[in-house]
Amino acid sequence: MPLYEYRCQSCKRHVAVRMSYSEFDRARPKCSHCQSDQLQRLISRVRVSRSEDSRMESLADPANFGDVDENDPRSVGKFMRRMGSEMGEDMGPEFDEMVGRLEAGEDPESIEADMPDPGGPPAGPAPGF
Repeated sequence: MPLYEYRCQSCKRHVAVRMSYSEFDRARPKCSHCQSDQLQRLISRVRVSRSEDSRMESLADPANFGDVDENDPRSVGKFMRRMGSEMGEDMGPEFDEMVGRLEAGEDPESIEADMPDPGGPPAGPAPGF
């Protein structure tokens, strides 16, 4: 069921109302905060739910690689940000740091030297000692 967003003209708060397409034309939604029916419809982003297979297929599409200049860290960072977003899940703080540094134009080798080795030994003493 779609979610419609409004701004209440009485209390100025943002309100999200879930209603079917058929209800939309005849419904008079009310503010969940002050119960006013003086709501102004907002234009909001549209989300499309996609399967994991669809997302992976999109990531593998060669058309997504056309504007990437592998010699420009900013271009690589922009591409990685787009791919991370396409995954639809939080990639973690290390990913965000690495992409941010690439987008700032930092050399990938210097970033790699600063980042922890994901396949290396864990930090700290070995368990049981």
